[in-house]
Amino acid sequence: MLPPIHTLQATLTEPGSHQALIERLLAEAARPAAKHVFTALWADEALAAARAADERLARGEPLPPLAGLPVTVKDLYDFQGHTTLAGSVLRRGAPPATQDAAAVARLRGAGAALLGSTNMTEFAFSGVGINPHLGTPRNPADGTVARIPGGSSSGAAVSVALGLAVAGLGSDTGGSIRIPAALCGLVGFKNTQRRTPLAGAFPLSFTLDTVCAMTRCVADTLVVDAVLAGAPLPVAPRGVRGLRLALPQTLVLDALEPAVAHAFERALQRLAGAGAVIVELPLAELAEIVQINAPGGFSAVEAYAVHREAMRTQRELFDPRVAARIALGEGVSAADYIVMQQRRREWIERVGQRLQGFDALVCPTVPITAPPIADLVASDEAFFRANALLLRNTFVANFLDGCAFTLPCHAPGELPVGLMLTAHGGHDAELAAVALAVEAALQAPQPARIQSAAGA
Repeated sequence: MLPPIHTLQATLTEPGSHQALIERLLAEAARPAAKHVFTALWADEALAAARAADERLARGEPLPPLAGLPVTVKDLYDFQGHTTLAGSVLRRGAPPATQDAAAVARLRGAGAALLGSTNMTEFAFSGVGINPHLGTPRNPADGTVARIPGGSSSGAAVSVALGLAVAGLGSDTGGSIRIPAALCGLVGFKNTQRRTPLAGAFPLSFTLDTVCAMTRCVADTLVVDAVLAGAPLPVAPRGVRGLRLALPQTLVLDALEPAVAHAFERALQRLAGAGAVIVELPLAELAEIVQINAPGGFSAVEAYAVHREAMRTQRELFDPRVAARIALGEGVSAADYIVMQQRRREWIERVGQRLQGFDALVCPTVPITAPPIADLVASDEAFFRANALLLRNTFVANFLDGCAFTLPCHAPGELPVGLMLTAHGGHDAELAAVALAVEAALQAPQPARIQSAAGA
């Protein structure tokens, strides 16, 4: 397993060490454990970046944090000279990209060794991560049962969880970074949308799409975010004591799987024990999202605008479940769409007022652990039920135009469970400080329990 970015870079001090690392990871990426994770490996480009880092090292030059380190790229970002599949056979034969997406160019400029393009839900339109065309990468958290990785950034999450990359570039429209991060035991950061450029990313929803990444710790997400945004967040360190965390009582705690409820409650107890103030907040506004986002929803309406010709002439080539969701946008009028935008803006203002005085909202990232792949492949009912549950909590941050972190909160030996921290748009730096403090509290060793004589 790859260590955090700063630790890994500190170990790569010998001539050729970056190249040796990338050669090893490219070999591992071709093995059965990584089946369906990648849609393409970019060996020549990755090795060139690794050699460039080694050459700088030999000259005694300081290395940028990502120089020569393995990063994977979700296959909806243009990579010059390669066709962007976006998880679909409809894109086979499309012209290769003539230039890098903005996010890819910034990673390349930071010296990252871009290992390859990662698999995803077709056109990023599902939180499950199943892809009937290109295969579904298996969640590494369970060595016995083949479980979903979460989506839509499925391959990105598995690449990091398998230790093939220090970061996976993905996207988040309704939870596509945070869902797979939570299900695979990773950290995911959905920044405020306007912080990172969308140029060169195949669109799902112009209104909601966000460029972001997942890693193994909060500090690493901030390193990658600084590259993607072109500037680091001005994070002022703080502790857990005195944090005011709002725990919504509407929507986000409904239908929690017992394993999720147990892990989340245990995490809240640890945070409270460390001095955080956790306040139950009705936040009834969350129940309005379904009504405001109807008819169709922003993703369906805007995806239909992108795919309407293909839906008319080649619908049989789509994943039927993705096509069914895109079709929800077909009959939505311009007037209805404008009203949706207006009502969302008003909702964001009201929720922002409710959040005043709190450092973040806290809730489970998703209400279930990763279901078996076979169960959701076999049943549309099971698939759409799981998809709705997976997207329910994470979509709040997208609808709010906000920012959010998911952090692992499960114990060793348990299936991964995520704890999510959400804040209003533009408060990324403040939320990052909260996430660093919460992560430290959740990872801090707990004092051993002293048994009584009677219980001994």
